[in-house]
Amino acid sequence: MTRVAALIVAGGQGLRAGADAPKQWQTLLGRRVIDWSIDRFSRHSAITDIVVVASEQLGPPVPQQRFIRAEPGATRTLSVLSGLAALALPNDAKVLIHDAARPGLDDLTISALIEALDHAAAAAPALPVSDALKSDRNGVLKTIDRSGLFRVQTPQAFRFGTIHKALISVGPDLVDDLAAVEASGARVQLIAGSARLSKITFPEDFDMLARLLAPNGVPRVGKGFDVHEFEPGDHVTLCGVHIPHSAKLKGHSDADAGWHALTDAILGAVALGDIGDHFPPSDPRWKNADSALFLKHAQDLATAKGYRIDSCDITVICEAPKVKPHREAMRARTAELLGLPLDAISVKATTTEGLGFTGRREGIAAEAIAVLAPLA
Repeated sequence: MTRVAALIVAGGQGLRAGADAPKQWQTLLGRRVIDWSIDRFSRHSAITDIVVVASEQLGPPVPQQRFIRAEPGATRTLSVLSGLAALALPNDAKVLIHDAARPGLDDLTISALIEALDHAAAAAPALPVSDALKSDRNGVLKTIDRSGLFRVQTPQAFRFGTIHKALISVGPDLVDDLAAVEASGARVQLIAGSARLSKITFPEDFDMLARLLAPNGVPRVGKGFDVHEFEPGDHVTLCGVHIPHSAKLKGHSDADAGWHALTDAILGAVALGDIGDHFPPSDPRWKNADSALFLKHAQDLATAKGYRIDSCDITVICEAPKVKPHREAMRARTAELLGLPLDAISVKATTTEGLGFTGRREGIAAEAIAVLAPLA
C-alpha cells in the first residue's frame, strides 16, 4: 500500500495575527490553531505518517493525535525540507504539505488530493478570484483581468520524490511548494477549495474562521452541583484522588463530589439530564462504582452529540480535609481521564466560613462548570 504522509508547517512567527504568541499557538474555538490540522490528519484513515515542523512548544501528542516533530528552518522551504527528511519516505509515497495557519481542513479535501495524485504530479485546492482586481502604481489604478486567476490554498500534494527533488534544486524563498514544480512543466491539478481553508493572517481572521468552523453554533456551558455527607471512614475521594481524612463521603458509588458535579455540568451543557438519570442510585450495578465511569460516559454522550470538552472549572466546598495540597493531583487525574491538556482543568477549594452543613463539617459540596465546543 502506498504510504500517504501529512507535513504540517508551523515554524513561522505569524506576527501580523496579533497577540504575543505566534498564531499557530493561539486558541480557536477552544483548541490551538495547530491542533485543528493535527487532529484532522490523525483521524483520516488514509494518512500513514504525520510530521509537524514546529518548535518544542508543540509538545507531545495528546490522546487521538499521532505525529513526530521536525525542527523548522530559516525559511519555509527549508522547513519543508526538514519535514521531508524526518519522514524519510520512498519516492512514490504521497505527501500533503499543509500550513498550520489554515485550520479548516476537512476529510473530503484530503481524500480528493490523495486521489488527484494518481493522475497528476501535484495537486492543490484553489478558489477562483471573484473580486475585481486593480493595480496601483504611482497613484494610477489599472484593472487586471481576473479570468483564469485562482487563490491557491493548502494542503498541496506531491509524490515524495518529486517535491524533494524540486525543492533541493530551487532557491529557499518560494511563495508556495507548487512553485518548485511549476517550472518543470509538471501537470498540476487544482481541486475545489473552500472558504473554510482560509489562512489566518490578521487578528480579524480568528473571528471569521470561528464562525465558519462552528457548524453547531457557539460553545455550550453547563453547571453541576453535588453534595455528600460524611460517614465513618479514613479517606475521601475527590476528582479521582484518595485524600486521607477522619471520615469518608457517604454515597451509592465512591461519592466523588468533584467528578459528580463535573459529570452533571457536561450533561447539562448538552441537555442530557443529570447523573441520576444515567446512573440511578437504586441500581446495584453502581454500588461503590468508580466515578471515572460516570465522567467518561458523559464525555462520550457529548461527543455523540457533536461536542467536545474544552475546559472545566471545579470548586470543592468544605472545611476539611484541606484540598490545596492535593489540587494538582486532582487536576492531573481529571486531565488524564478526559484526554485534555492540564491547563484546561481548574480545581479550586473554598470554605463557608463555618456556616451551614459544610461549615459544621457534616459533608462536602462541589460545583463545576464545563465549556463544550462544537466538533469540527
